[in-house]
Amino acid sequence: MNTIARGGVNEEWAYSEYVVAGDFVFLGFCVGNVGQSVEEQVHGALDDMEARLAKVNLTLSDVVRVDVLLRDVWNIPVMEKVFKERFKGVYPARKTIGTDFAHVGGPDGLQVQIDAIAYKGKEA
Repeated sequence: MNTIARGGVNEEWAYSEYVVAGDFVFLGFCVGNVGQSVEEQVHGALDDMEARLAKVNLTLSDVVRVDVLLRDVWNIPVMEKVFKERFKGVYPARKTIGTDFAHVGGPDGLQVQIDAIAYKGKEA
């Protein structure tokens, strides 16, 4: 029987860092290095993602889909550079969206947020 498990539940912000449902792991609001350059924020978001995936014994290579939110979509080439370094040719399907973030840092704060779906159904 498959169950749904939630990890890193944040009552204040009303979300879970990850949800395991069957063979899939859903991650939302992966961010890091807020206030630094866009490149460092992409690295920070992927660091955050890796840390969450490690809690369920997965890695970036298990990620099958990402939704990337950027304050400025003209930073897509910066994001792609980092993805090439970090995913090393095992790229997830991707959607990139431009958005204004409601974040305490304002325009100089949060630039990147990544949501992801990982697959854990492979044989160990």
